[in-house]
Amino acid sequence: MSRLPILDEAALTPRQKQVFDAIANGPRGTVVGPLRVWLQSPGLAERAQALGQYARYDSVLPMHLSELAILVTARVWSSGFEWSHHAPIALASGVPAEAIAAIGMGRRFQFGDAQMQAVFDFAVDLHRDRRVGDVAYGAALAALGQEACVDLVGICGYYTLISMTINTFDVPDGDGPRLPALDGPVSDYFRT
Repeated sequence: MSRLPILDEAALTPRQKQVFDAIANGPRGTVVGPLRVWLQSPGLAERAQALGQYARYDSVLPMHLSELAILVTARVWSSGFEWSHHAPIALASGVPAEAIAAIGMGRRFQFGDAQMQAVFDFAVDLHRDRRVGDVAYGAALAALGQEACVDLVGICGYYTLISMTINTFDVPDGDGPRLPALDGPVSDYFRT
């Protein structure tokens, strides 16, 4: 049984059309994947896409740092659509290819940049351990500041919602890089 709802763009309700147009005319420029699922509930779609626009385009974190957090989220949730779309963006924005490969395999990576390391450790703690430990929090606060720490939680939370949608409704991965399948529990990720 296919769970992926079909969105007939020619038969959108006025509310769906309003949200669809807001997404299509915004910085994303297109309505794909989980956004199409959300349009089944236009109230959710309107609010979630606005949060997503902030998380992806308008937070205080520069693109390479937000993309790094998105990749950790995609790995933890085994969200293939998110990985296939964001791994190329992360690479183009300055996340090292070696780091992307390590994250895809659920392995730790040592960055030469304090901000990237802080984002990685913060996102790993938050997703894997369901809280951010004092060491990771202190490093993020020192490297990024308070506002960025708050935005980082928002980015991780938003992309968790995206990943839950992708996984629940079997959103296809897309044409980008494939996220490797991993055995073992998420609690084992990023330990080595």
